[in-house]
Amino acid sequence: MRMALLGPPGAGKGTQASRICQTFDLVHLSSGDILRSEKMAGTPLGLRIRDFIDNGLLVPDHLMIELMQEKILGLAKGFVLDGYPRTLNQAQALNRMLFEVHRPLMLVLNFVVDPEVLSRRFEGRRICPECLTAYHIDSMPPKVAGFCDLDGKALIIREDDLPDVVRKRIETYQETMAPVIAFYAQLGNFKTVNTSGSFKDVTRMVLDKIRRHFEDF
Repeated sequence: MRMALLGPPGAGKGTQASRICQTFDLVHLSSGDILRSEKMAGTPLGLRIRDFIDNGLLVPDHLMIELMQEKILGLAKGFVLDGYPRTLNQAQALNRMLFEVHRPLMLVLNFVVDPEVLSRRFEGRRICPECLTAYHIDSMPPKVAGFCDLDGKALIIREDDLPDVVRKRIETYQETMAPVIAFYAQLGNFKTVNTSGSFKDVTRMVLDKIRRHFEDF
């Protein structure tokens, strides 16, 4: 299986990508996590992308394409792209690259969510600064409030989850994603999922939609 998840910040792409990968034994490629790891590690790329991330702006296409192609081509099994592609140029470059290696995307899921639900999700989002595991104080709380289940580190609010940055991220998403959605819709294997519901309900719906798609593939 090879698929991509589209959707605005807070739509549940990361959470659902993790469940999909656990269920179908796939690799989760989160562009956001990859970029934040580069930034936190202080790599040459991390230094180049730092200001874009901190201000809720898109990382330039040429940097994203180079980084994500390297990650994808290094895989030996199926994958779920989470947060990539984010522009039409990225989508077209990804499509060309995957067809060249005879591994095209088999499914694109477009997540849509009510704006009020998005606001509530960001207010409660927390993340482990060490392993990058994400939590939510209401829907996915840690076993011990304020601390990561895996390594015990104190949870933080990411800089790009702060209200002003979130608003900018959503505005940027809306401006850039319409042509990407249109591109994948005309290619086929494209489905829309409303992810405004509870975590469990959305997971059940997403997994069911994937199973039914691949039964007919």
